[in-house]
Amino acid sequence: MPAVSLAPYRRALASRPLRTILVLGTLVRGPVFASGVLITVHVVTTLGRSYAAAGALAAAATIAIAVSGPWRGRLLDRLGLRRVVLPSLGVALVCWSIAPFVGYWPLLGLAVVAGLFVIPTFSITRQAVIASVAVADRRTAISLDSAAMELSFMFTPAVAVWAAAHWSTPSVLFATQMLGVLGGVLLWVVDPPLRGEGETRVGTTRVPIRTWFGLPFLAVCLAALASTLVLSGSDIGIVAAMRDFDAVAQIGLVLALWGLGSLVGGLLYGALSRSISAFWLLGGLAVVTFPMALASSPWGLVLLGFVAGLLCAPTITATIDQASRMVPAAARGEAMGWHGSFLTTGGALGAPIAGLAIDGWGPPAGFVTVAVVGLLVAVAGVATTRLRRTARERLQPSPW
Repeated sequence: MPAVSLAPYRRALASRPLRTILVLGTLVRGPVFASGVLITVHVVTTLGRSYAAAGALAAAATIAIAVSGPWRGRLLDRLGLRRVVLPSLGVALVCWSIAPFVGYWPLLGLAVVAGLFVIPTFSITRQAVIASVAVADRRTAISLDSAAMELSFMFTPAVAVWAAAHWSTPSVLFATQMLGVLGGVLLWVVDPPLRGEGETRVGTTRVPIRTWFGLPFLAVCLAALASTLVLSGSDIGIVAAMRDFDAVAQIGLVLALWGLGSLVGGLLYGALSRSISAFWLLGGLAVVTFPMALASSPWGLVLLGFVAGLLCAPTITATIDQASRMVPAAARGEAMGWHGSFLTTGGALGAPIAGLAIDGWGPPAGFVTVAVVGLLVAVAGVATTRLRRTARERLQPSPW
């Protein structure tokens, strides 16, 4: 059993670059989390469209962001932060100065264009976090970043919805996106290092993708996809279950406690003396998601959601940690771009998959369906890892 210690956190937080990027990452990612719910509210209320139309717009923007991940990451490796962020700032400024004040179809088109040229804040933040500490403290640093991201995810959507209830959605959406542009400006000004000491500098070396984009890396990315699929499906399941309990007013409480569980779990994982495979954590996440289907009351769902949340952040943290160790530093931007695209895709798939199950068999089926998918991917990942390890051992020459 791995030991728990605060020493890794003391070492990691002694790094001034890490403290800087944690604060900066929290600021720049807040508008991203707020925008998703704001766009839905704007489409349904101000534009008078259906939830299906809002979902279609969200899906189109999500696909655009997922497509942009690898090539934007490749540009980060070749050109550096400032030369990649500057054009994105211009596109975001133009698109989101217009999009909140037009009809549905122009909004959809502008959201897709903005998604294709999105400021790669998540990739930049993860690379800067990895570069700011020694390799031994990488998992702890990523756990701290996950905790900061969890706090931003817990609070910024709620603030955005509150603002939309008091002011017009176009003005709130515009202000939120401009805050995102301001965050990009801060990234450009601070220009945090994307390479650690002793690593190749940005733009000095090009690494062919075939040298690192193989089955092990792809398997970890699939684990990342499955983890966000489980999470986004559980999100829909919680909403459906609370409506079934006639406790819609308490949905926020359940989601908040679920997020708190993830925050606690992520911090505990960062304090462990050694890493745990992302596939084992994904399997654990799937297993603790199953009981949420058995909740018979809102408070039962609160408790089960908190327990399930304990493995949310550790699973995603483990996939980032493992993926970053599989690639050379010169290709880390592209690798984090691919990883982010898989995360985004899983988040986009989880809701409709759970939704179909809920429509057919009720709220419990939503939890069960996404948990089964997560468990299958976890089992396949563990089996593949063991087979590759066995094959390597057989190829090694005998010492006798």
